Amino acid sequence: MEVIRDIDWCPRPDRGCVVTIGQYDGVHRGHRAVVSEMHRIAAELNARTAVVTFDVHPATVVRPESAPLELSDLDQKLELLADTGVDYVVVVSFDERQAAVAAPDFVDQVLIDCLNVRAVVVGADFHFGRGRGGNVATLTSMGEQHGFDVLGLPLVKQATSEGEVISSTAVRTALAHGDVQKAQRLLGRPYEIRGAVGHGDRRGRTIGFPTANIPTEDRTQLPAEGVYAAIYERPDGSTHKAAVNIGRRPTFYEFVDRPLLEAHLIGFRGDLYDEQAKIRFLRHLRGEIRFDGIHSLKAQLEKDIEAALAALG
Repeated sequence: MEVIRDIDWCPRPDRGCVVTIGQYDGVHRGHRAVVSEMHRIAAELNARTAVVTFDVHPATVVRPESAPLELSDLDQKLELLADTGVDYVVVVSFDERQAAVAAPDFVDQVLIDCLNVRAVVVGADFHFGRGRGGNVATLTSMGEQHGFDVLGLPLVKQATSEGEVISSTAVRTALAHGDVQKAQRLLGRPYEIRGAVGHGDRRGRTIGFPTANIPTEDRTQLPAEGVYAAIYERPDGSTHKAAVNIGRRPTFYEFVDRPLLEAHLIGFRGDLYDEQAKIRFLRHLRGEIRFDGIHSLKAQLEKDIEAALAALG
């Protein structure tokens, strides 16, 4: 997969491209269904495939007060899109200048000049361009002028086998309620948070439960505060069963402005500081609790580890 970050350096392949456009936050099962349809059309046309996406959610620029939290950062999104087998991903830098680009100009610059578009696959409710002024009708009109087809996929709600509607919003809602198993069904994989292991107050080590402390980002969607069974992956690809706490540690602190993610790697001894961690959440075990003292906390942590091992098999 080739990643294009500057549309002035586009491949404009001779065979042309079948293109889909969207934020693709989380690259969930619904997104993958759209990409599968794009692959089907590309095979019929003997064309290449391309996803046009954005480096940040457009809402962070045009309505930051209500912008959704991220399910995946850009690097993870690109990894997930690479797994779908697309040929190109165009990453459009979205800022105030890009927000002012009219829909027809966006089509000219990105779809026609950059990708030599032959077909576009989007949802029937798709909007784009300045003030969300472009839609499927806009694309269809421009397609008639420039010789590309437009498929506006009907608003059929894709669902899991349990009948759960698949969308980025549904994933965020599930995570906000601590339902990481539902999030996994919607995504088609466990929800994952990444970050660098920081230097904490080493309190866990002093009570016999050392943790890898990972600061959380304001823009990242966290599971609800509480304890989870998870898999921790190190940079070398090795994985470890873990009991993970997301919370503000009320036993020790009256107020903390941001939750901290603390991962106890079960049975692991070693230095994790400053390494990049990937944590995949598999089961919610309990909510966050304020304990009366260290002894009751340690007793609960032992139970958490047993519960995590049982949940992880």
